[in-house]
Amino acid sequence: MSGGGFEIRGYEAGDRDVCRALWVELTQWHREIYASPGIGGDDPGRQFDEHLDRVGAEHLWVAVADGAVIGLTGIIPGETEAELEPVVVHTTHRELGVGKALVCTVIEAARGMGVEHLKVRPVARNAPAMRFFHGLGFGTLGHVELFMDFRPKERQVWRSGERLADRAFEY
Repeated sequence: MSGGGFEIRGYEAGDRDVCRALWVELTQWHREIYASPGIGGDDPGRQFDEHLDRVGAEHLWVAVADGAVIGLTGIIPGETEAELEPVVVHTTHRELGVGKALVCTVIEAARGMGVEHLKVRPVARNAPAMRFFHGLGFGTLGHVELFMDFRPKERQVWRSGERLADRAFEY
């Protein structure tokens, strides 16, 4: 797939370092929106390595512009359901259609696998991601994770304001 000055291609071994950096960028965004510097641990790039080992290079795609990797996506296949994970576009290339092209690549791969459902699980505070995915057709709620935080109140960083099933939740 190509367009808009970039192309989408399969992941290659030489993409590892830049994809690790993109994973770290995504982790940093989660740290910021949750005001929690511990998300991802001391070496969040290692989580990319673990993801790669778990899903396999054949289930990852990158966006490339001017010979440089600018985005990453992947699919975690299952028998009847697959998961879109991750989707990250370098900050310098956001709002240019790169994320949409990456997601569309995964949608087509999922269709080709014959799965019945493709899911994506953005973190609760990532409202821009939820709007983005909803706009691409992810409009069905499948699961909701609820947490009970046992940390002292002064260490909790939750916000009030979300409602679901006629109940107020923090996020």
